Amino acid sequence: MGLTAHDMSDMGRLAQFAANPQMGASRTEIYLAVASLYRVQGGRLDARERALMGDILRRLTKDVEMAIRIALAQRLADDIHAPHDLILLLVDDTIDVARPLILSSPLFSEKDALELIARASAPHLEAVAGRPNIGAAVTEALTESDCETVLLALLRNATARISDRSYVRLVEKSRALVALQEPLVRRADLPARLAATMCGFVSESVKRFIENNYAAAGVLEAALADATASLVREPERPSDPPAGSAHKLIDKLAASGQLKAGFLMRVLSQGQMDLFDLGFSHLLETDIVHFRRFFYEDGVRPVALACRAVGIDKSAFNTVFNLSRRGRGMVPVLQKLEMAEIDAIFRGFAKPAALQALKTSTLS
Repeated sequence: MGLTAHDMSDMGRLAQFAANPQMGASRTEIYLAVASLYRVQGGRLDARERALMGDILRRLTKDVEMAIRIALAQRLADDIHAPHDLILLLVDDTIDVARPLILSSPLFSEKDALELIARASAPHLEAVAGRPNIGAAVTEALTESDCETVLLALLRNATARISDRSYVRLVEKSRALVALQEPLVRRADLPARLAATMCGFVSESVKRFIENNYAAAGVLEAALADATASLVREPERPSDPPAGSAHKLIDKLAASGQLKAGFLMRVLSQGQMDLFDLGFSHLLETDIVHFRRFFYEDGVRPVALACRAVGIDKSAFNTVFNLSRRGRGMVPVLQKLEMAEIDAIFRGFAKPAALQALKTSTLS
């Protein structure tokens, strides 16, 4: 059952006011009147009436003060009878309006969260990541993001249910996103085997925390043994040229937007040198012959510039340098002056500038 003739007459006048505000009502007054009517009569609206109200509210949103929209969202955040369409309309507003509904509305469902994650920017994703008691499907979708603030919000949400598969992804991302490491190991539900894996690349303080807090029943010791074995396993010797299957994998990852610094760290730690070299050279927009020449033969400066250019963090540089050299049968040695040069590059170059400096000095 839809609105009465009297209600529809009111709606008609409101629609006219929205189109012609000079007729006597401000846009804020119209916005509040329509939202109030939508809220009270939501259960009685048919599809055409909901569409009309939603259209009026969307047209007016940009002209209504944010404080008014925020106040409306806050009133609706605890309302279990509010129309679902109205909740979603406000969730699609700016993050200051959307946040109270994303965090608190009982009408904002898991399906709504997944649809929002697929289309929204980082601030909305951060709010979803902070919502109490989000389920494994939502957290898995969030872990596909490479935005550090989104992943940190998720890890700091103690009530979020994170699956083993999502934890594997988060641990891999933490190789490049160092800020994730401490929040990760402080989660009570992080599997011990993954905590042990992290011992191979985290700082000494984080490693001590893992050793002190994951030692129950010998689980950590066994996991550490496995992790250590994987780190010292003989890496695959690079081939020249790399196999066609390696080229195809890199091309596929690049086409899907998944070729990133985290992938380089993962294959390097696994000793897959062809994938590391191919992936790195693709991100630097050069061929693998040039990459292998400057990366392995021209000293530490191009290595530091290359790492900075693709987004590898300074804290991961030693790992990259050591493992890449061992993978080529080289002895990894860094002198004090070289360490100072590395620090200067990471402090002094933004990513685009590092790439340009690298091209100027080695790729011409």
